[in-house]
Amino acid sequence: MTDLDPHPDLKVLDPGQPCTATEVLESRPVPLGGVRTMTVYRTLPQRRRSLVGAWCFLDHYGPDDISLTGGMQVPRHPHTGLATVSWLFSGRIDHLDSGGNAASVVPGELNLMIAGRGITHQEISDLDTSTLHGVQLWYALPDETRFSDNAFAHYVPEPVTIPGVTARVFLGELLGSVSPVDTRTPDLLGAELTLAPGATAELTVRTDFEHAVLAENGGVTVNSTAVAHRSLAYIPPGSDTVIITAGDTETRIILLGGIPLRERIVMWWNFVGRDHDEIVEYRRRYQAELGFEPADPADAGKPALFGDYPPDQPPPLPAPPLPNSRLRPRE
Repeated sequence: MTDLDPHPDLKVLDPGQPCTATEVLESRPVPLGGVRTMTVYRTLPQRRRSLVGAWCFLDHYGPDDISLTGGMQVPRHPHTGLATVSWLFSGRIDHLDSGGNAASVVPGELNLMIAGRGITHQEISDLDTSTLHGVQLWYALPDETRFSDNAFAHYVPEPVTIPGVTARVFLGELLGSVSPVDTRTPDLLGAELTLAPGATAELTVRTDFEHAVLAENGGVTVNSTAVAHRSLAYIPPGSDTVIITAGDTETRIILLGGIPLRERIVMWWNFVGRDHDEIVEYRRRYQAELGFEPADPADAGKPALFGDYPPDQPPPLPAPPLPNSRLRPRE
């Protein structure tokens, strides 16, 4: 993202009215891997839009019969400069990271992993899971916290209700519910909302936020714009109201929000940096620390980025080759 107006093509409305300049982003299927390949549906990043606030990645998957797909089998891999948010609707995933954290991801409970300057982790479906269904989200850490220590947080939000709507606010604040989780990224929102058939949620939101609504299990209407199943509605800053209406069945959505990041970032593979050279170094040091490639003399004396790991785990993933051209910040 550049430090200029990130959305010059969308009109910013005066506060006090619902935003009608809603942009719909369609998902694209991506094979995640595993024994028989699990498919996820990615709406962030894409060419039309890379970020919503600091949110930079959104994968939606399931409901997935893992007897057919093999489920989620993502062995040890690195992250830098970002945080991961795991949120499930059904099933269970076992998380293990080089910060010394082992946890189960289960429905309705937040697992937040802050990579900081570097971490490695794995995510593997529990053997007792038959159906896997959820979202994987990342947000970019701002410059002032992206080199901080890694961390892990678990939180179970209490549901809050308004007529026809139940919400679980896992990050930030909405409908009077406030998440206590420290994100190291100011002014973020993340929530799950379930709407009864035909119900409308008229939400009061911050005018300095941009928002996104994922139509998780069926189509919805967002500020009078139809949003199909698995698509993402983007809403620019400037309105204090977001209006979401369900169809004729119970409908679940994921609502994200935040102040536009307004920092130039480069995202490649599992790394977030600020320029091409940072990404090159992250890849080089990961490959060396995990034994895929010899160490570079330029890194002599530098502290390890990616940490120790428990023994007897699946082999880690090597980093893919870098592209031939220089990586450029996403606009």
